[in-house]
Amino acid sequence: MTLLGGALALAALGAAALPAWREARRQRTPDLQVSAPGQFAELSQGRTHYQWSGPEDAPVVVCVHGLTTPSFVWRGLIPHLTAAGAQVLSYDLYGRGFSDAPRGRQTGAFFTRQLSDLLEHEGIDTPVTLVGYSMGGAIVTCFAAAHPDRVLRLALVAPAGMGHDLGPIARFTTGVPILGDWLFHMGYPRQLRAGIEAERALPSSVQGIADLQLAQLDRRGFLRSVLSSLRGVLRAPLQEEHRKIAGARIPVTAVWGREDKVIPLSALATLTQWNRTARQEVIDGAGHGLTYTHTDQLARALDL
Repeated sequence: MTLLGGALALAALGAAALPAWREARRQRTPDLQVSAPGQFAELSQGRTHYQWSGPEDAPVVVCVHGLTTPSFVWRGLIPHLTAAGAQVLSYDLYGRGFSDAPRGRQTGAFFTRQLSDLLEHEGIDTPVTLVGYSMGGAIVTCFAAAHPDRVLRLALVAPAGMGHDLGPIARFTTGVPILGDWLFHMGYPRQLRAGIEAERALPSSVQGIADLQLAQLDRRGFLRSVLSSLRGVLRAPLQEEHRKIAGARIPVTAVWGREDKVIPLSALATLTQWNRTARQEVIDGAGHGLTYTHTDQLARALDL
């Protein structure tokens, strides 16, 4: 091998190892969990961080967050829900916030099991209202289709599962192994930072949400989990699940942001085709961050 060939081979090895080196420098989940608020449940797939809010013995509302922003996304909405007389359970999906980041494909069944485990851990054996935001909308849809007897009502906030656009890197890496993994770990953090910074000046009911979101990029297992979800629960449309929900006559409310560039408003028509009984509301001027940028309007639209 020539000197140039050897140098190129070393450079290639170094580039290939760069994502692993970056990941090793990120914070370990157990170190983050030490200072976490709320409580932890040892579930079948890993340790899950959760919090209760509101009066005891009140009807239970479970809030499920999205792809990249953990349960703190609900901090602005939860006071509205508790003031309306609900007891709210919020938790971090695996690989986000303070929950563990187990390996494996993060499919709808994977997240359905986490939610089912948590409800069992907390002794909740009566039907609950589920509120799902973005990917959380896809998760609660999967749960309701699998366990219709455990769901009283379904509230979907800019829900995934009917078409979405998470950017060119996510589109490419979803279907390409190895090279896709490398490109995702190298390029997606920059794309996510740019999206967060673009919204930093927007009004928010969650104090410091941009910095809280950016901090996720410093936790080990986050990027792997996001990519796994893109290849899992977000991979295919949920037409069959929505039709099952309609057949089970579970009341559904869906709320959309008119200016949402991630989950386009055209998904409203798709949901109408799949479930003609769903009540749908559109918030003018709202983008994908409507849970924290238009919290008051969202609370009124949900009417829980």
